[in-house]
Amino acid sequence: MERQRSFSLKPTRFLVFSFTIFSSFIFLTFFTTWLIKATPPVPQQFHLQFNKSSFVLGFSGNLPLNGLKDSILKTTHVTKPENASGSAGISVLAVLHRKANESKVAPSEEGRGGGGLDGNFTALAPVEQNVGAEEVEKIELVSSSSEKIEENKNEAASFGKTETLSSGKVEDERVNGACDFTRGKWVYDESYPLYTNGSCSLIDEGFHCQGNGRLDKDYMKWRWHPQDCEIPRFNATKMLELIRGKRLVFVGDSINRNQWESMLCMLMGAVKDPSRVYETHKRRITKGKGNYSFRFVDYKCTVEYYVSHFLVHEAKARLGQKRKQVLRIDAIDHGSSRWKGADILVFNTAHWWSHYKTKAGINYYQEGGQVHPKLDVSIAFRKALMTWASWVDIYINPRRTRVFFRSSAPSHFRGDQWNSGGSCKEATKPLETLSASPSEKIVIAEEVIKKMRTPITFLNITGLSEYRVDGHPSIYGRKSASGSQDCSHWCLPGIPDVWNELLYAHLQ
Repeated sequence: MERQRSFSLKPTRFLVFSFTIFSSFIFLTFFTTWLIKATPPVPQQFHLQFNKSSFVLGFSGNLPLNGLKDSILKTTHVTKPENASGSAGISVLAVLHRKANESKVAPSEEGRGGGGLDGNFTALAPVEQNVGAEEVEKIELVSSSSEKIEENKNEAASFGKTETLSSGKVEDERVNGACDFTRGKWVYDESYPLYTNGSCSLIDEGFHCQGNGRLDKDYMKWRWHPQDCEIPRFNATKMLELIRGKRLVFVGDSINRNQWESMLCMLMGAVKDPSRVYETHKRRITKGKGNYSFRFVDYKCTVEYYVSHFLVHEAKARLGQKRKQVLRIDAIDHGSSRWKGADILVFNTAHWWSHYKTKAGINYYQEGGQVHPKLDVSIAFRKALMTWASWVDIYINPRRTRVFFRSSAPSHFRGDQWNSGGSCKEATKPLETLSASPSEKIVIAEEVIKKMRTPITFLNITGLSEYRVDGHPSIYGRKSASGSQDCSHWCLPGIPDVWNELLYAHLQ
């Protein structure tokens, strides 16, 4: 009889078997964990649907990521999902203006472009996006802060302004399409003026009407009130913050110097120590000196003025045996190199185009090597502005510099012209009605600006200033009595302060 074999497991074999099973379990555990981590999650589908009105989204310049995010949030509107499938439609309408005036571009960075997030938006159009419900929930987290930003933005923009965009159209930017600051009335306001002759020592003799003997003061107490909105009251501290580390430059004739001096006086109201503001060349403001640069030390900014009667080059040319003064309407003013690199530029030209020599146009306007025997002043004015416009389009970087062009300021000579007995001495109140005829210079300026590539803000101050026959120095343009009256320039404080309030409103 065969002996029955018994099954027995030796200790050594048991240990080997156990170790093998345990090791396999550990290996599978680690392998599974690694596989889960290494495999990317399946992304949600994100569809962009572009309609015919969509534009191409481009980047250029230097816009920080935070600024990009904030700009998008300002005009983002979110619609919650309403269908059972969990999908939602989000309409995004973002119109982002250039950010270059908010952060100064270093010269070494001006040439940088590219398509990264460090660039500025050059165009952004209506885009419709279909995203999942989870994405909607994420966007809803920032919707409340976005709405708050939008409310603040609308409040700051509660004034009308005429803006010339790079598309070549002059448009009225209004709140709900209702506000136009060029239409309104002058309102007597006891809280004005914003400064006094005693608080500002920078007013030169020609605009210092109170110092030259003018006794009435009502002309200083009027503010402009548009019919559909309010112009933000000028805040000197906020304005200095807006131009901190920047160059605010006025270029033009003596009327622009009038506005520049007004801006200096308005800003001085926020300066605690006047010794911290000085003219960089130690010049005293007079009619004889054409270029000034005042530095506000605590804000590391400058407020500058450069004289240029026509914005184009005043020269001399040989006519027969004599050299006569001419105007090179095809060449920019030779002082234009000083205008470059400014962060805010305010141009004007108009006052000198009404003088006899420019109006007659006889042997005065030059193009190339030819001096025109006779050229109509309107044609010459248009050609000169086209020369200026070409210079701006070539040499001004719109990512850095905000450009304004102020319209002509009216004169109010009664009886005759400035050098032949014209006067405005009797005026002590604003006019009540105006003629409806538009200024030819405004029409020409708008037509030229429409064709420019560079965005230009057109400050149309002609109509509102036309009421203010009472605002000129008249016989109070100098201390000593004179036969002629000044009915072209403006007393300070006075009407140019309102122009600067409009400039301030546009910069908000």
